[in-house]
Amino acid sequence: MDFARTTLTESITVDQLISFHYFEYANGYAFEGEQHDFWELLYVDKGNVEVRADDRALQLEQGNIVFHKPDEFHTVRVNPEHKPPNLIVISFECASPDMDFFRNKITSLKEQERLYLSRILQEGFRTFLPPYDDPADHQLTRNPDAPYAGEQMIKSHLEMLLISLIRSEREAAAPARSAKLTPVHIENRERELADRIVHYLKENLDVQLSLDALCRQFHLGKSRLKEIFHARYGSGVLEYFKLLKLEEAKSLIREHKYNFTEISEKLGYASLHYFSREFKKNTGMSPSDYAKSVRAKAGFSR
Repeated sequence: MDFARTTLTESITVDQLISFHYFEYANGYAFEGEQHDFWELLYVDKGNVEVRADDRALQLEQGNIVFHKPDEFHTVRVNPEHKPPNLIVISFECASPDMDFFRNKITSLKEQERLYLSRILQEGFRTFLPPYDDPADHQLTRNPDAPYAGEQMIKSHLEMLLISLIRSEREAAAPARSAKLTPVHIENRERELADRIVHYLKENLDVQLSLDALCRQFHLGKSRLKEIFHARYGSGVLEYFKLLKLEEAKSLIREHKYNFTEISEKLGYASLHYFSREFKKNTGMSPSDYAKSVRAKAGFSR
């Protein structure tokens, strides 16, 4: 019997990765600008940032993504009056004609697209060696202990992100169709619940939440709460809450508006000593050392 072979078509193909960065910028940081002959995406993971792309002045906030087309001049500035940002910046080569979709594109990522980007970030941290936050360093150094096929995973998830963005816009323009309740819909509901829990955690960073309090708030048993949250975020809810507090602490340090005692109190820590101990245990440096590193990086030019 003869079997027909079907060559699979590829609409979007990422040919090369140029740079992979995760920045935590301080208030007042300004990047004087650059242009290059490849694509670059900038995603605002936290905070706010001002971006200039050729003649466009853009105000971006958490969840926004902008694409810089080849040869587009672009700059970054952190307004001292806004919350300092965490930015994901990835540069890559892609000659696919469908990349025209991303020219001058600014949008917000949906849940599935954020998941693709999160996986790119996870694979990037494991596949390439640091630094990831040096704005002067564009050289990717392979990690000799990288997991199997890490680079291919980055390529695949980046292509999936680009495809998903194009599909989302086309499907939004298509006529609506009735849908039945499926396991996928049930899974989406549970993801939405997990996201609502995270929103609640972010709104209550100044208190010491307990598992019992969260169960009462969302009318869930402990086992069910743990199951839903772990499926969405891959960790326990209280462990995630601790990380949210520390990320907010880093953001507040970069704002330069509060001293360490004030930050400790704003985030509901029992004492400055406990705050400092938790910060160092999770970041590898004390709050004062982190503040010094932020000031030093603010003098770099990307």
